Amino acid sequence: MDINNDKSEKAPDKLKGQVIKLANLIDYQEGTIVSRAIIDKQAGTLTLFAFDKDQGLSEHMAPFDALVYILDGEGDVTISGRTLTLRQGETVIMPANRPHSLRATSRFKMMLVMIKS
Repeated sequence: MDINNDKSEKAPDKLKGQVIKLANLIDYQEGTIVSRAIIDKQAGTLTLFAFDKDQGLSEHMAPFDALVYILDGEGDVTISGRTLTLRQGETVIMPANRPHSLRATSRFKMMLVMIKS
C-alpha cells in the first residue's frame, strides 16, 4: 500500500515512522475546502488543508499561535488587516488572539500547526 495516497481514517497511525510527502495526503475538491487531521493531541494539532481556487476561511481568531506552511500553490493570509501572499515552500506564523483569514488565489495546499501548550 502507498501510504502517501492512503486517506483512510486510520492512516495517521500508518504514517508513524514512515517517509511521507504531506501534499499527497490530501486531494483538492472542486468548489470547496478539504481538511485532514494528521496529529490531534491535547498539546497541539497538525492539519492539512486543500483549498480550491477562490475558497477561503473567513476572519476569525485563535487562542494560540498557528504556523501555516504552503505545500502547493498560492494563497493569501490576512493578519490584522495586512495581507501576505504565500507560495509553495513559504510559511507564516499567525499570532494568537489576532484576527486572520485565508483565501486561495489559486488552488493551494497548506499545513497548519497549532501548539496549545
